Amino acid sequence: MFDDLKKGLKEALDRLMNRGSIDEEALREFSLDVQRTLLKGDVNVRLVLELTKNVQERLTREDRVPGVSVKELAVRALYEEMSKLLGGDNVLPIQPKNLILMMGIQGSGKTTLAAKLARYYTVKGMNVGLITTDVYRPGAYEQLKSLGDRIKVEVYYREGAKPVDIAKEGIARFSGKNMVIIDTAGRHKEERSLLQEMTSLESAISPTFTLLVVDGTSGQQIFNQAKAFSEAVKVGGIAITKLDGTAKGGGALAAAAATGAKVYFISEGERLEDIEEFSATRFVGRLLGIGDLKGLMERVRQAEITMKEDEVRKALSGRMDLQSFLDQMEQMNKLGPLEKVLEMLPGAPKVNEEDIQKAKVQMEKWKAAIRSMTPEERRDPKIINASRIRRIARGSGITEKDVRALLDAFGKGKSFMKMAKRMRLPPGLG
Repeated sequence: MFDDLKKGLKEALDRLMNRGSIDEEALREFSLDVQRTLLKGDVNVRLVLELTKNVQERLTREDRVPGVSVKELAVRALYEEMSKLLGGDNVLPIQPKNLILMMGIQGSGKTTLAAKLARYYTVKGMNVGLITTDVYRPGAYEQLKSLGDRIKVEVYYREGAKPVDIAKEGIARFSGKNMVIIDTAGRHKEERSLLQEMTSLESAISPTFTLLVVDGTSGQQIFNQAKAFSEAVKVGGIAITKLDGTAKGGGALAAAAATGAKVYFISEGERLEDIEEFSATRFVGRLLGIGDLKGLMERVRQAEITMKEDEVRKALSGRMDLQSFLDQMEQMNKLGPLEKVLEMLPGAPKVNEEDIQKAKVQMEKWKAAIRSMTPEERRDPKIINASRIRRIARGSGITEKDVRALLDAFGKGKSFMKMAKRMRLPPGLG
């Protein structure tokens, strides 16, 4: 996500450090580099100028800290000012009973996001119900019903009824649930009718939270969308969709924050797991290569990945076998694309698309090799000799070199875990 932004910001920081001396000219060029990068990301000009002015002033005025490089100070200043620009960290307030009214124009991805939110809160242990009041778009109910079936969440709709009546009936039906999400229409012949319908729904059902869904590919146009909706109803917060693969994502985030409404969720990808609570500090940390361990842990939890206590003990004692190794690779798939996982790791080296693809191919080869082994070979890889390697390679359709690479990587991994145990690494890091 935001590869151009990441690349541009990194290059700006690198150029600053490669200067022979850090003077006013160097800081001015650094600000210009950051400006160019953010403007390419479709961030509003006024906001860009304000941010870079603040960063440059901080680097000029703040006292140098002994043992801290100018680059580190620049990273901190850029990190804090960008976090401020994007609105800080926000968590949607959860009540004992929650009624979320979702709204947005057609094509914003509202229906898919409704299902993503339903799954998100179901995983958190809440009892969720979905309602659609979209009586205009053909197939709107069928789409939400299909998504609801995948996550085992009931969807309410009554054909021929008015949106307000559908909402009231659905709320009554789901009275025993503690989270009800209402997907509304985005398709109207004119914008005024859409806004009037949102006003009527809000007045009739008194939602605990109103969430405006906007399309990340709209960039700075989001400001005007949010302004129009906020003049009609009380916008509690914003969710931004389609942030994957768009150069306008930075502009979308900045424009949303500029409305004064908080950004609570961002969504990228087609999977129902591809949603996260928005945290400006975590997001900017990933942009600047600082990493996002908290986000990675949340992704793990959302993917419902667990490791049994005896498996943890086996791994830490160096007794992990190839079956456990296979299980862990299978679990990794639940976290999503490898590149997204890597960008959340602090200090992880920047890897290009070619390296990532090679790693994916290698993992698939290793899985095939382990599946071609006998149970005894998986338990005790030491018995795998040359003839066994030939058999495993033939059975899995890979080369003998690939099988040896697997055994070598597995052996090194076991050695590292034994060393980690001897060093008594802190809980969670071993």
